[in-house]
Amino acid sequence: MEDQDILAKFADPAARNVAFNQLVRKYQTKVYWHIRKMVVDHDDADDLTQDVFVKVWKHLENFRQDASLYTWIYRIATNECLSFLASKRRKYFLPLNDVGAELAAKMEADPSLAGDDIELRLQKAILKLPDKQRLVFNLRYYDEMPYEQMAEVTGTSVGALKASYHHAAKKIEQYINEQA
Repeated sequence: MEDQDILAKFADPAARNVAFNQLVRKYQTKVYWHIRKMVVDHDDADDLTQDVFVKVWKHLENFRQDASLYTWIYRIATNECLSFLASKRRKYFLPLNDVGAELAAKMEADPSLAGDDIELRLQKAILKLPDKQRLVFNLRYYDEMPYEQMAEVTGTSVGALKASYHHAAKKIEQYINEQA
């Protein structure tokens, strides 16, 4: 079902629940994996995915359609991830490196994330990146999102995103080479 059809159906109070269920079915898996790549832990990703869709429910009738529905939902998910990670650091007084190490330990212990050695090294390298660089890398590398759409999701200029992706890729390459 197209986003415009979902939005039109959502505007009708009698069809609102059906429309929202269609929206969740359409985007839930993408949102979950977007969040999971940032927070690693399944339970945290599951909770944050629910939080994202609660926010979508509360604010969908005010969605102005300046951006695509997909971009708007991703922006909410991105903000939830960044807030969660910042909150986690504040709550446990953890520096950035300790959060990355904690997430890497969770990743190694999670059988659903087990992969070959190269993939595991890539994931550990990604976790070493600052949150926003990790976000940009994940959106570009895994989601193959165009820079223009990333700019809408993150509220950052295309030039800054390209620079951020370039720096992230260099850091990942350096980490992987050091581990080889």
